[in-house]
Amino acid sequence: MTDVPGGHRFVILHGWQNRRPPGHWQHWLAARLAELGHEVAYPQLPDPDEPDLAVWLAALRALLAGPRRWHTVVCHSLACALWLHAVAREDTALAVERVLLVAPPSAGFLRQHPQVAAFAPPALAPGRAAAAGRTRIVCGDDDPCCPEGAATEFGVPLGLPVDIVAGGGHLTPDSGYGPWPSVLDWCLDPSGGAPLRGRGHEPVRGGAS
Repeated sequence: MTDVPGGHRFVILHGWQNRRPPGHWQHWLAARLAELGHEVAYPQLPDPDEPDLAVWLAALRALLAGPRRWHTVVCHSLACALWLHAVAREDTALAVERVLLVAPPSAGFLRQHPQVAAFAPPALAPGRAAAAGRTRIVCGDDDPCCPEGAATEFGVPLGLPVDIVAGGGHLTPDSGYGPWPSVLDWCLDPSGGAPLRGRGHEPVRGGAS
């Protein structure tokens, strides 16, 4: 693996009810990338317990605005749905180079919860999500927030590669995802093409490409 050059810029976006706890893999990832000399934005999005889609979209738009290019965006859970809404609105344009969608929740799951029903992902034409940077999905094979399976729900219709982690659940601290070396390796790989593995580097299955 060839590390990305110094000065690479990362955006890390959290999900529903997430107040960036220190035990979460995103918190660990932000710290590790910063230690390596990269610029990291890991904002607390407004009202994470009862998020407003328009407010979150405005926050994302403001974050990506400006002359300096953000290279990599790493989304978890509800932030994946946020990203897909931004793509549908062309808010992201081609403002980033790579995107990682971790444990995207399905539309069916989100619609069961009034607080986040508006985030149900929009329909996108095949290849549209990939046009907003090289985009990859990683998910658990037993994610309660996407019982349909992320490969079926997102990978196939969007034409995106999917890495499926056995027993990964929703890829949260509750399923053992504090430090996660594989996601750091992916961030530091300029190609962004290597499959992600579980926290114990267990093999993954490919779901779509």
